[in-house]
Amino acid sequence: MPESRAIGLAGRARGGAAAVRDLPLPRPAERQGPPSAPPAAPRRTRRPGLAFEIPSLGRIALLGVVFAYLGVVLLLPLGALALKAVELGAGSIVRALLEPEALAGLRNSVIVVGVTLLANGVLGVAAAIVLVRHRFPGRQILDLLVDLPLAVSPVMTGLAFLLVFGRGGILQPLLQQLGINIVFTLPAVILVTLFVTLPFTIREVAYVLDELGTTEEEVAATLGASPWQTFWRVTLPNIRHGLNLGLTLTGARALGEFGAALVVGGAISGKTQTATTFIYAAMEERNEAGAFGMAILLALLSIALLFTLRHFKTDRKSE
Repeated sequence: MPESRAIGLAGRARGGAAAVRDLPLPRPAERQGPPSAPPAAPRRTRRPGLAFEIPSLGRIALLGVVFAYLGVVLLLPLGALALKAVELGAGSIVRALLEPEALAGLRNSVIVVGVTLLANGVLGVAAAIVLVRHRFPGRQILDLLVDLPLAVSPVMTGLAFLLVFGRGGILQPLLQQLGINIVFTLPAVILVTLFVTLPFTIREVAYVLDELGTTEEEVAATLGASPWQTFWRVTLPNIRHGLNLGLTLTGARALGEFGAALVVGGAISGKTQTATTFIYAAMEERNEAGAFGMAILLALLSIALLFTLRHFKTDRKSE
């Protein structure tokens, strides 16, 4: 009985092998020729003798509108300012800028810009880290309030600070008891300048922090670095380009602040008068050499800040 079962199993195995051999084998895939190249894009026809494409009528009209707009809004006023300075002469402008009032205005502007850069460099980085790295109730509201100075007029800002620190203001009784006077002093000008320059450093640093993520900081913490060591050795080197951009924008904005500084400072000569309010006072007094000379100086400083900003942007893109 076992022998007959073994013979039957062997027969089934031979039959299965024969069935497998009789199965039709798949045909080899037919060779295909190389893929055809995509059709060449039609060449743009150019007239012989011209090294550039002839723009269409619509493009010419668009370029004309753009250049006309930039010429009227940007180039024409700057050109008129430069021509007026040439007309007045370099000697009269230099003499006007060396007057005590002009030098005091420049000194106050340097102080305001310096304090603003220092405060934004420290508190701006701290605020950016709080907004990006932490989650807490009211974070969205705080994030919205950071952009508020961009939407509020500087004159309105000055009036708001008068309602807080001025005569009859909210904090006026407390400040009077402490013997502190804020309004119509240089600290008041610094306060309103800090308000109008608040978003620039925070937004630039927050953008970089959001792009970087937390991987490197988590690795540093895993390796035993303290939060302070992680900030100095990991976070700060990574955000340096964003910080430079933000501080450059902050300096340019602080240098040109006028409305809020005039309201809370009063443009007192030698005390609260800055470079911008000096221009206003000089025009009121028909001191054209001083007004146009200071305007030219501020324009040159702004151009220098513009090139600095472009340099920082190029460095960030190259990394």
